Amino acid sequence: MDETWITTKGGDKGTTGLGNNERVPKDHPRVETYGTLDECQAHLGMARATCCDDLIRRELFDLESALGLVMGYLALYPGLPEPDPASLEAIIGRAREVVGTTFHFVRPGDSVPGAALHQARTVARRAERSAVKLFREGQLEEKAYAYINRLSDAIYALALWTDKVNRECENS
Repeated sequence: MDETWITTKGGDKGTTGLGNNERVPKDHPRVETYGTLDECQAHLGMARATCCDDLIRRELFDLESALGLVMGYLALYPGLPEPDPASLEAIIGRAREVVGTTFHFVRPGDSVPGAALHQARTVARRAERSAVKLFREGQLEEKAYAYINRLSDAIYALALWTDKVNRECENS
């Protein structure tokens, strides 16, 4: 049986290949950053799978898709566009229209999809802490870093939106 479709064995010595065919250690900040975004994307998927609102599900699906491209960009696959934080700011704006702008502290757990989004948010913040090393060393452009920085804000806004809508679903 050919197992190369899952197992290439190329990383058995602690390195991994980037999209530009360069091999780097698996703990390289670039690999750490896109690996952390991969984890964030999985939490977004959990939120989408448990969310009762089609509009939010679409937002989450689109964000998951965008993160796939961001991970490819970070992995240096050629031809992928630099991530644009404006798309995340648009999510924040749409969420603000639903939840308003009154600040209050939030304790994750008001809904299953909202809790999954808060997990995604904290993972996004970890990705930002990895990405800042790349940014400081000139290995990540400012706009791409701004995208990763803004990601946790957009996910937070989605969590507030999801919790509000989920309360309405439960009360219907």
